[in-house]
Amino acid sequence: MALLSLVTCCNNPKLRLSTKGNRKEAEMQNPAPLQSKQVKFVKSLAPPFMAAMLVLSPICNDPVSLAQTVDIQKGASLFRQACIGCHDGGGNVIQPGATLFLKDLQRNGVDTEDEIYHVTYFGKGRMPGFGEKCTPRGQCTFGARLQDEDIKLLAQFVKSQADQGWPKIESMED
Repeated sequence: MALLSLVTCCNNPKLRLSTKGNRKEAEMQNPAPLQSKQVKFVKSLAPPFMAAMLVLSPICNDPVSLAQTVDIQKGASLFRQACIGCHDGGGNVIQPGATLFLKDLQRNGVDTEDEIYHVTYFGKGRMPGFGEKCTPRGQCTFGARLQDEDIKLLAQFVKSQADQGWPKIESMED
């Protein structure tokens, strides 16, 4: 109610809303103590507000994080297109000992992004290669080949998922 009297159009005493009984008479005649309380209240909110703004500001967040999120989404999309038939959820329906879980990747010597990239590009064992220049021909997929950048995204995605135990990644389309 006191805010209405602060608006210039409401300075007319006839138009003011009654504040009788809401405040002591001394406060009505001298609003300075009330304003002082309001200023103290606002000042008490300043540190938590500033802390929240700082935490949420782009200054504190790595500018690459949005790009990394987009890359993870692209990697997830590529994984669904090219790999999920055999490696759903990080498993392996063809060869159970060659899953994409970190334990199996380490045991099979394929636990870095570079090694995952190499296997994805050229293939290994029963897994076909997906690289554009994959050789020998019998080791490579008969399906669509992937560009180098896409295989890098896949390798990053697989390594990231393996490090996290293959949590579900929601796609942007979902």
